[in-house]
Amino acid sequence: MSSAQYLLENRPHSVAHLFLSRVEATPDREAYRYPVAAGPGAHGAEEWRSLTWAQTAERVTAIAAGLLALGLGTEERVAISSSTRVEWIFADLGVMCAGAAATAVYPSTNADETAYILADSDSRAIFVENAAQLAKVVEHADRLPGLGHAILFDPEAELPRVEGLEVLSLAELEERGTAYLQKHPEAIETTVGAIEPEQLATLIYTSGTTGRPKGVRLVHDCWSYQGVAQEVSGLLQPDDVQFLWLPLSHVFGKALISGQVRTGHVIAVDGRIDRIVTNLPVVRPTVMASAPRVFEKVYNGIAAKARAEGGARYKIFRWAAKVARDHARTAQESLVATGSRRIPLWLTVQHALADKLVYGKIRAAFGGELRGSASGSAALAPDIGYFFAGAGVPVLEGYGLTETSAGCTVNPADDFRVGTVGRPLPGTEVRIAEDGEILLRGPGVMRGYHNLPEKTAEVLESDGWFRTGDIGEIDKEGFVRITDRKKDLFKTSGGKYVAPTEIEGRFKAVCPFVSNILVIGNGRNYCTALIALDESVIMPWAASHGLGGRPYAEVVSSPEVRTLIDGFVQSVNADLQRWQTIKKFSVLPRDLDVEHGELTPSLKVKRPVVEREYAEVVEAMYEGVREA
Repeated sequence: MSSAQYLLENRPHSVAHLFLSRVEATPDREAYRYPVAAGPGAHGAEEWRSLTWAQTAERVTAIAAGLLALGLGTEERVAISSSTRVEWIFADLGVMCAGAAATAVYPSTNADETAYILADSDSRAIFVENAAQLAKVVEHADRLPGLGHAILFDPEAELPRVEGLEVLSLAELEERGTAYLQKHPEAIETTVGAIEPEQLATLIYTSGTTGRPKGVRLVHDCWSYQGVAQEVSGLLQPDDVQFLWLPLSHVFGKALISGQVRTGHVIAVDGRIDRIVTNLPVVRPTVMASAPRVFEKVYNGIAAKARAEGGARYKIFRWAAKVARDHARTAQESLVATGSRRIPLWLTVQHALADKLVYGKIRAAFGGELRGSASGSAALAPDIGYFFAGAGVPVLEGYGLTETSAGCTVNPADDFRVGTVGRPLPGTEVRIAEDGEILLRGPGVMRGYHNLPEKTAEVLESDGWFRTGDIGEIDKEGFVRITDRKKDLFKTSGGKYVAPTEIEGRFKAVCPFVSNILVIGNGRNYCTALIALDESVIMPWAASHGLGGRPYAEVVSSPEVRTLIDGFVQSVNADLQRWQTIKKFSVLPRDLDVEHGELTPSLKVKRPVVEREYAEVVEAMYEGVREA
């Protein structure tokens, strides 16, 4: 038996067990960093503070004991509605150490859906970030008779009186916990010791494109498995510094906490999206998880800046970008063919020169220490993947779903393949059904949808195989490739199948101005596209092309922008089969966003929502066309 197999088969019952073991093993090592205001007279400046594992344990055990003092019992649900911050982690670990189960609520969820999630999960208490999150709970308090307590993270927030709901601060909860531990000093160790692997740990509600979200039941063993699997796969290492900004209400972010507790590395926590670029050179992470959209925006921003500088600088960037792609693609193809990376001398020389001129600055923008960035939730355009790989910022695509407690496959840092989502994590099985659907089986797979046995039966086989709804393939070396979402594949009226995400990925790779694109054509006799542009990139271009001073909506509807985007459409069409080509397109008056319900919190496009919202625009692109 290998050491990896031994660790997997002898994993602890829960992350709560992992946490107590971690604190005992490395009490004085740094665990978390988080930003705080630098103090009076600092004019908005910030500083990062650190906590050791022992200091973290003080907070976590006080929170866990506080929940016990409130009367929370085994598997009773405690919701968390907050952006990503260190208190979210304390609360989640505290819930687990109390033997309860966390209900994750996205802070962007509206009041009605928040109330639905709290009622469906039968949550007894809720941690809220601030007064705005509390207000959503209070608005529908009549629908939540079982909710007895709300705990605020924000120390400055007022604690209102709400009939039937006790509102207290996080500090007050911890004070109650400390008092409880004075009377019951062994309470946490006893509670954690009683946790069983199949005990409910988390309910995460899927952000479905239609109807109400479904609660995914993830047990303690799912998270313990994730922690150990990430360690034995080498994805996370004890000496890593991880920058965590992903939403912790999302399964990806939460899975990374399991891995961190197992390996004991440092996490710098700050969920403010607008601070990512500022934080990177300060944190200097060795690992970071992200969504493809972030890398697309970074690439588009670099290209736009080079274009604005013009002349020789832009020519150098374009040359360096091509060299990066050629170098990374050649290295990968050589590795697949011969087992080693063999680069021609002329390309090695060009790459070294481009590194001095361009790539070093790109790595510095990421902090200069990044050995890999895990990417999930959607496909990354291969050309962008090759660019970053060639620039020394490898994007390690992985694959997983809420229903599989996140990671199922991931690309290893020392043998990654652009265009794939890597190999299965140790302990996870992957196979392809006859119709091309990817099936998964392993300890990370959910135990079902909460209160929805019929929905569970639709996707979870009796022998443990989970039907993902994604179409893909596995190569001879075990690397998995996702080709499309099963429900997104469509057939034209001419009987030809089209994989829209493939075309969308190609467009994102060539057009630096795009933010989101949807290819449409189900039952139609040709394909069309809805295209949203990145305001931060298109507006500088507009200013330098006679459109300065105009608002975004006017810029994107201009003939000049229409001509610009048409050039990229035709470039993509040149490499597509006739039935795949985009015959018509419309540039949308604004970008897609979470607030309008067009994107999930993990930035995936909700196709049915967008198609409904822009139904008239779509129909206009098919006016006068006789459907076959």
